[in-house]
Amino acid sequence: MSGSLGFAALPGIPLVAPGDDLTALIAEAAETAGLPLAGVLLVCQKVVSKQEGRLVRLADVTPSEQARRLAEPAGKDPRQIEVVLQESRRVVRQGHGVLITETHHGFVCANSGVDLSNAPEDDVAVLLPVDPDDSARRLLAGLRPRAAGPLAVVVTDTFGRPWREGLVDQAIGCAGIAPIDDLRGQADLRGRELAVTTQATVDSLAAAAGLLMRKDAGVPAVLATGVDVVGDGSVRAMLRDPEGDLFR
Repeated sequence: MSGSLGFAALPGIPLVAPGDDLTALIAEAAETAGLPLAGVLLVCQKVVSKQEGRLVRLADVTPSEQARRLAEPAGKDPRQIEVVLQESRRVVRQGHGVLITETHHGFVCANSGVDLSNAPEDDVAVLLPVDPDDSARRLLAGLRPRAAGPLAVVVTDTFGRPWREGLVDQAIGCAGIAPIDDLRGQADLRGRELAVTTQATVDSLAAAAGLLMRKDAGVPAVLATGVDVVGDGSVRAMLRDPEGDLFR
């Protein structure tokens, strides 16, 4: 990283519908705002999912008996719970009106990331992208010809945290940047060799960008500058192996 970081919202991106050219909408917003496309572009999951058609009408959903059973104590629509179950590998916990699930991607989060907020219509659920890393790669491929310098893309979503209140944005997909800065083998300020320090770069950037991408702000993309755009990788590779996870 350089001595300073900058985060700029890309205003003016219209509501996205399935099949829209999201790369063109982002590039036009950056040009209108006078922001060269260089650095790390952070894009919220909701617009990516809408563009990819990851939408389900609850009217088209028939809830299973399991969905009805789980919905009752949570006070939820059993059709929404059915969508949550379909998007999950397993239910991890239930309580306080929330289902904690493991998605097919391997994310552990509330309600499999299924969300009804900022959906295009009432009673429409927005699902996570099928492969957020691939979503980031396709966005990057479309934007690189218009880029003014090295560019990476990170797809973000809002997650809760098990030991603290409050939501924080984190990366669910990335392309064109190493997701983790591995400092193992380097020395700290006193010359002691670092043995376990691996900084989740893309999560840190997502959390900072989330301050500008509030659900009531209408800002689906943020450009971060001052970041070393080096390496490559995927968020999927960041998921901890269950054999090394002390909390499963």
